[in-house]
Amino acid sequence: MRIAEHERTAAAADATDLTTRARLRDAAIECFAAEGFGASVRTIAARAGVSAGLIRHHFGSKEALRAECDDAVLEQHRTLKTDGLASPSAAMAQLAEADEYGVMLVYILRSVQEGSPAGRAFVERMIESALAYSEQAVADGVLRPSRDPEGRARLMVTQSVGGLIVLLSMHPEISLTDFKTVLAKTFEQIALPSIELYTYGVFADSSYLDQYLLYIGDPPAAGA
Repeated sequence: MRIAEHERTAAAADATDLTTRARLRDAAIECFAAEGFGASVRTIAARAGVSAGLIRHHFGSKEALRAECDDAVLEQHRTLKTDGLASPSAAMAQLAEADEYGVMLVYILRSVQEGSPAGRAFVERMIESALAYSEQAVADGVLRPSRDPEGRARLMVTQSVGGLIVLLSMHPEISLTDFKTVLAKTFEQIALPSIELYTYGVFADSSYLDQYLLYIGDPPAAGA
C-alpha cells in the first residue's frame, strides 16, 4: 500500500515538474520573441515569476533552454502548416484562432534576424520541415509536384520570412512585443494575395518555364 502511494506521489511530482518545465519554456519563448535572444536568464525568470535558479534546475543552461524553445516553436509551426494543408476548412479555422501564433511568428523572425549559427540552424530545420509537409501535400493531391522539391521548400520559407521582415520594416510603428498586432497586420496584407498566388500562379502560360528549361539544358522532370 505504501509503495503504491509512493508511486502515485512520484508520478504526481513528475507531472508537476513537466508542467513547470513547459511553463518556463513558454515564458522563454515569449521573452526571446519580445526582446531577442540576448535576453538573460534573470529576465526570463522574472517573466515566468520564478527564480533564475529554477530555470537552471530544469534546463541547466540558457543554450539548452533555447534549444528546447526552438524545438517547441518548430513543432508548432509544422503542426500549423500540416493541419492547414489538410483541408481549406482547417486552414480557415486556424485564421479564426490565430492570436496564439503571434509569438511563434515573431520568434521565427528573431531567429532569422539574429544570424547566429543557432539562428541559421533553426531556419534550415524550418526548410526541412517545409519539404516534408509539402511533399506529403503533393502525395495527398493538395499541391502540384515540383521539379525541385527542396528548392521550392527553401524558396517558400525564405520568401515568407523575408517578406515578413520587409513588411515590418515598412511599419516601424508596430512593436515586435505586440504579438497580436504583428500577426493581424501580416494576415491583413498577405493572406489573400498569397493564397491567390499559390492557387493560380502568375504567368498565363508556360512560355517562361519552357524557355528556362531549354536554357539550362537537361532539366529534371516535373515531380521527379
